[in-house]
Amino acid sequence: MSEQEPDVATQRVPASETEQTSSTTADTPGPGVSAAGEGSGRHVHRFWSARRVPATILALFAVAGTGILLYDVAAVRAGQSAMLWRRTLASELATRPLDDGWVIGGAALAMAVGLWLIVLAVTPGLRGLLPMRPPADAEAADMHAGLDRYAAALILRDRAMEVPGVQSARIGVGRRKIRARVLSHFRDLDDVRADLEAALKDGVRQLGLARQPALSVDVRRPKKG
Repeated sequence: MSEQEPDVATQRVPASETEQTSSTTADTPGPGVSAAGEGSGRHVHRFWSARRVPATILALFAVAGTGILLYDVAAVRAGQSAMLWRRTLASELATRPLDDGWVIGGAALAMAVGLWLIVLAVTPGLRGLLPMRPPADAEAADMHAGLDRYAAALILRDRAMEVPGVQSARIGVGRRKIRARVLSHFRDLDDVRADLEAALKDGVRQLGLARQPALSVDVRRPKKG
């Protein structure tokens, strides 16, 4: 399942130079540092979404369907005729063959809804929150902190703009990878890239994330005109 990275961009001053491209990927592995990374060894789990909207929709449908069915059964027990929808449904289920298009379509829809509910039940959600390492002291061992991906992108963009030669920077922060796309209007591209990698690696380390994302840096000249 793909995820969209929050993109943060900023620009210093316009400049016109011939476009040159130099890119690199610093494959700092994402080792899935444990909760204390350098401390307790407790594994940090992702934040789980409460799934309030899907749970509410499912509960409303279940309550409505069960209520109508129970009312109809009680009415039949009291000597009244069953509702038209239940008679029609019973007739259709009894007479339609299994290879009928409506039967196959209804089964496919029920299977899709079931798979969707299973996915919601077994996945954490809240993809915008990056888990952080808790403090090393014992009093805060049970603390579960997270950093918003957009906020992390803002912090790293500010670090990138401090590197001499950087004209503009666009930072995308994912759960497993951080992508930096930078325009440099002076200095050698290799020098800018080396300084940028060092600054961003230090910035990522200071974020205190439980899982260290890989870093990809792309440095190029701005397009002429």
